Amino acid sequence: MFEFGSGTLWGFPSGGNTAANPTPTKFGTLQDVSLDISGDVKQLYGQKQFPEAVARGKSKITGKAKSAWINGKMYNDLFFGQPLGAGTIKISLDEAASVPATPFQVTVVQAATFKQDWGVRYVSTGIPFTRVAASPAVGQYSVNTATGVYTFAAADTGAAVIISYSYTSAATGTQLNITNQLMGFAPTLQMLLQTQYNNNQFSVLLYSVIASKLTLATKQEDFLIPELDFEAFANPSGQVIDIYSAE
Repeated sequence: MFEFGSGTLWGFPSGGNTAANPTPTKFGTLQDVSLDISGDVKQLYGQKQFPEAVARGKSKITGKAKSAWINGKMYNDLFFGQPLGAGTIKISLDEAASVPATPFQVTVVQAATFKQDWGVRYVSTGIPFTRVAASPAVGQYSVNTATGVYTFAAADTGAAVIISYSYTSAATGTQLNITNQLMGFAPTLQMLLQTQYNNNQFSVLLYSVIASKLTLATKQEDFLIPELDFEAFANPSGQVIDIYSAE
């Protein structure tokens, strides 16, 4: 039999430190999955060049999966296992404004849900303003984080500026507000990989898995494709992996 394509992958939090309502999740827009099954090999030598016996010692199963579909609950269920917050935080990037005359203040568009300032720059030069606590001079600004109001110097009246800041959005989205936990804190997963080609199905079930790394890497002119690394181990019944094939 032959198999083709990336297949389908599911993860299911089944033990350990699980988040609330752990849910089996399909890795959306799956790019590729790799499973490595390896073992340490020990050689017994006598006086001659080649070993007289070879035995396999410690073994391990590691894997990684790349999936373009980004979902906060999925990452929390499979990797973090902590409480999931409602709503999300959005960024207003380079919001355009012009410094008005007295009182030289700009109220940003999302002032009602303003969260954090991320800087101001001149449009003409790209030079950043310097943030000060109060009474800004030319090239400086202050911000009231409770109201989302930016104050500038009288000397900057009429200057075109761009402002970046974050704000809360309660309507949609999730928040992974990760806190420091004791060593060993993690959800334990089951993972199922399935491929099918010409009516031949091949699948692999891992009974106990710990996610070891979550990579979020952006690239110019390409999609963000998160990568999850994981390692399998035996469950309490001694089960590690099942491999099913049509032949």
